[in-house]
Amino acid sequence: MKIEGELIRLNKNQSEVYQFLNTLENYSLIMPESNKVFEILDANRFKFGLKGMPEIVLKLIEGNDMDTIVLSSDNDKFPFTLSGLLQSISDHETQVQLVFEGDFNPMMEMMIKSPLTAFVNDLSKGISLKLA
Repeated sequence: MKIEGELIRLNKNQSEVYQFLNTLENYSLIMPESNKVFEILDANRFKFGLKGMPEIVLKLIEGNDMDTIVLSSDNDKFPFTLSGLLQSISDHETQVQLVFEGDFNPMMEMMIKSPLTAFVNDLSKGISLKLA
């Protein structure tokens, strides 16, 4: 399953956006209002929990060339990645898209697609608000 979030344009250079998304503490700032738990576990992992959902641990697995940030689930039973794709538009403008990719059975996909799409778009809105 692949969910592509809304494209957002930020009036920040690519380096600033990359640094923001590469800093785990900043994810607490962009979580939806339904976030009830956020905890930094170590230099590369954090835990969050949305109302009505189990807590999820994400680990930073890639951040290269300032154009991609990849977070991965730390749970083998719920394997997915959440990538931030950054594209420089100009010296002072960057386009960002969040992409969720996971391998789930069809029944699970049916149940989680709508809430995950909303979650990815809520994160995108959070990024827009914090980096406006």
